[in-house]
Amino acid sequence: MRINITSVFVDDQEKAHRFYTQTLGFVTKHDMPLGDARWLTVVSPEEPDGTELLLEPDGHPAVRPYKDALVADGIPAASFAVSNVEEEVERLTAQGVRFTQAPLRMGGVTTAVFDDTCGNLIQIAAHG
Repeated sequence: MRINITSVFVDDQEKAHRFYTQTLGFVTKHDMPLGDARWLTVVSPEEPDGTELLLEPDGHPAVRPYKDALVADGIPAASFAVSNVEEEVERLTAQGVRFTQAPLRMGGVTTAVFDDTCGNLIQIAAHG
């Protein structure tokens, strides 16, 4: 068994698509109409056949309170691996990304958390 697709709930699929591809550097894997929304997934360019991230509309009534509670408590909706957190923070900050947690070393892991502009906090982490 392996993880094939995971998702983040987004308030605007087009805005999320731009952020996750143009700012973060993911690439589009699938973009198909699906009723009023799209089946819209992105992948790492380093692993084009790896786990897909579904940019899922947050229209279900339970989703907004859930997202709001996570953000209010500073809890990331997802975590992405990077090779160097400090370098990634510098790169993303230069592109206007707002970090809610500066790089923080905890044991053998360094993390940082940013706002994805679509209603989520996202963590980046590097081991070592």
